[in-house]
Amino acid sequence: MISNQFKEIEEMILSGQFSGTILVKRDNEVVYEEAAGFADRMEKRANRKDTRYGIASGCKIFTAVAVAQLADEGLLSFDTKLKDCLDLEFPKWDADITIQQLLTHSSGIPDYFDEEVMDDFAQLWKETPMYLLQNPSDFLPMFRDKPMKSIPGERLHYNNAGYIILGLVVEQLARIPFTDYVNQNIFKRAGMSDSGYFSMDSLPENTAYGYEETEAGQFKTNIYSIPIKGGPDGGAYITAGDMVRFWEALLDNRLLSKETTNILLTPHIMVKEGVHYGFGIWINSNNESNLKYHVMGYDPGVSFHSAYYPETKVKTAVLSNFSSGAYSIMKAIEEHLYK
Repeated sequence: MISNQFKEIEEMILSGQFSGTILVKRDNEVVYEEAAGFADRMEKRANRKDTRYGIASGCKIFTAVAVAQLADEGLLSFDTKLKDCLDLEFPKWDADITIQQLLTHSSGIPDYFDEEVMDDFAQLWKETPMYLLQNPSDFLPMFRDKPMKSIPGERLHYNNAGYIILGLVVEQLARIPFTDYVNQNIFKRAGMSDSGYFSMDSLPENTAYGYEETEAGQFKTNIYSIPIKGGPDGGAYITAGDMVRFWEALLDNRLLSKETTNILLTPHIMVKEGVHYGFGIWINSNNESNLKYHVMGYDPGVSFHSAYYPETKVKTAVLSNFSSGAYSIMKAIEEHLYK
């Protein structure tokens, strides 16, 4: 069972508050690893340490790395204007939106799911069937003809549509589908052999179904609550081990040049005091240094947190097939590591 060093986590698991997989690694040493709950509640198939989970927006970092790789190749720069690298018309948008503004959620473009005015992701699919959303371009009718939300560069407004647009830029410049690009140039290079953008109607073995709790206290799968296949704004399936391998590959400059890696990990825009956003990544810092790089994702039936702590060289991955739970586990891990 779980080490007494992580007593709070043990209590959460024993009480049924967490379903998923947890991995904590310092340098090459696994400090803590555990799996709990069911990947398939009907068949009583248990979650394992190597189970795949959806990570929702947690994979925006993969999109940011893909764009940064194009910058390393000289196919664009972060100051490149959208109109100069994507052959699509957006008549109601500002013509001077840049790649950097899209990466930092400061482009001001409209979103197909605006978290400032909406809070139920599943409601979207009443008008747009989720099974039709299989490619980045399939999302365009949901936002391309809407007016700008704000002036480019004016403020951070978390924006899924901006990452859809970045995925279309990758497809145009790399000349292959976005998910194929990530599979070949990120997952394969990082050794993430169990990760991929899988369709929900044909999930591979050892993949957890996402579960939502109903008002009656029962559980249902999230198959009708999220797009059928993930893409640039979220929805990949990965394992805890693969997420740590991603951190290792990124920090070892195996995915990007050292200069571009540093740019990606630079605090570019303030979220609030002590928290900034880089390219596809959240950064917690004080006046002297960056203390934590982290990514997260929430969808119906999905909660995910993963982080790298540069002072201690610790990497964490918490993946859950419940709509909540990952955050509480991450906080408990941090309390143990820093008490």
